[in-house]
Amino acid sequence: MAENSEQLQRKALLAHDHFCGEYSCPVKYFHTLDPISELVSSLLSHRTKNADSSRAFRNLRQQFPTWEAVLEAPLAEVQKAISAATWPEQKGPRLQAVLKEVLVRNNGSFELNFLKELPVLEARAWLEQLPGVGPKTSAAVLLFSNLRMPAMPVDSHHHRVAQRLGLLPENIGPGPAHAILQALLPADWDAQQVYDHHEVFMFHGQWCCFFQNPDCHRCVVLDICPFGQQRIGKVT
Repeated sequence: MAENSEQLQRKALLAHDHFCGEYSCPVKYFHTLDPISELVSSLLSHRTKNADSSRAFRNLRQQFPTWEAVLEAPLAEVQKAISAATWPEQKGPRLQAVLKEVLVRNNGSFELNFLKELPVLEARAWLEQLPGVGPKTSAAVLLFSNLRMPAMPVDSHHHRVAQRLGLLPENIGPGPAHAILQALLPADWDAQQVYDHHEVFMFHGQWCCFFQNPDCHRCVVLDICPFGQQRIGKVT
């Protein structure tokens, strides 16, 4: 029998508590960037290991001291600066297109602190009108940057864990999953709580609930995970 919304929310919060006990909350923010820097960093991180995208971002900032300089630079130089990231030939034009659109829509400014004054859904909608910006990137900009707004990104690890727990239908991809999983969180949660939730689900996907051969026998949420119970033949 399918679980109703209240049951799913209870399960999501129970998983949150178990994961926080396993991986320790609150989780320290991994960096603090201004919103436009976080936007660029997030775009570089698509399908790229963290170490490589961080190197690409550092190289870009070292070579071009301002975002105006990135926008005005020859495309080949931008692509070379971000070559540590995957697909620099695609990400270079996208970065310049995004920076140009920000200026057009924001009265010639790269300052995005005004997003803090908007409701989260409106701030995300503003960002998602930029070329190549989807729900994961918009949430990352609001949550990871110094805006510290309670918007939850869903990466592949988070998505996999949520799906195996039964918090998501099997046919829902990471993009549409953002709204579903965000709706399971208490409306009064602050940015740190939302950040903790995303991070511990991600940690669990990285360190236990692997894509292949998940280690279900040592999973801290096995008692509420239908996937794990079926996989190891456990009946509760």
